[in-house]
Amino acid sequence: MRIFDPHIHMTSRTTDDYRAMYDAGVRALVEPSFWLGQPRTSPASFFDYFDALLGWEPFRAAQYGIAHHCALALNPKEANDPRCTPVLDALPRYLLKDSVVAVGEIGYDSMTPAEDSALAAQLQLAADHGLPALVHTPHRDKQAGLRRTLDAVRASDLAPELVLLDHLNETTAPAALDSGCWAGFSVYPDTKMDEDRMVAVLRRHGTDRVLVNSAADWGRSDPLKTRKVADAMLEAGFDEDDVDKVLWRNPVAFYAQSGRLQLDPAAPAPLHEGNSVLRGGE
Repeated sequence: MRIFDPHIHMTSRTTDDYRAMYDAGVRALVEPSFWLGQPRTSPASFFDYFDALLGWEPFRAAQYGIAHHCALALNPKEANDPRCTPVLDALPRYLLKDSVVAVGEIGYDSMTPAEDSALAAQLQLAADHGLPALVHTPHRDKQAGLRRTLDAVRASDLAPELVLLDHLNETTAPAALDSGCWAGFSVYPDTKMDEDRMVAVLRRHGTDRVLVNSAADWGRSDPLKTRKVADAMLEAGFDEDDVDKVLWRNPVAFYAQSGRLQLDPAAPAPLHEGNSVLRGGE
């Protein structure tokens, strides 16, 4: 079984997670930039973070046989902080990097005017750079958030087939799929979706343009949720081709629209003096 996790925050995870993910079948992932749990106080902290997503994390993932890509953006929560908004001016130079396969996470957190402005600006950046957009739909008041998101997408120059609407659930899936966008579902302990609910959504709506992710981060989360959804699909009567479509071919098709997807990780160099993570050599 091959798995592509289209939304996971490996900066928050350990090397043991990479090993377990590989053993579970994960061979590729996309790590979108997001809020780190504590407010950033300047654009410079974003740039260090972006550099880590472009360099350190692909390097770390490759040591465990996983191809790492990223999506870069000013996230919705921090779009409300004027100390952070200058990041929007610097994003174009980062969006030129080879391993950036989307603009994201963008979208809504509290649905403020500042978030409206940041979303519109970053949808335009995606259109200008020929990149897909990974859009975070809000965790609160999801129906209103989706409507506002779709209004922003329709007002933008970005085609709906280049938009992945994430963190959907049973109530927002129909409108998201009807819009022509791709539909993303985060499977997460206690909150968001679980495996059984995900299987029910697939039974109702089918497997076209549907992506499943773990959204694993610094909270209580599980980087193996993609594999658990795959197993639940098989137990529910879906066949191996269905699983491969949802867990591999669909995310590949979406992010391949960037023209930058590379599914073979770089071969890792030998470890230095037995260290568990290569720290560089001569």
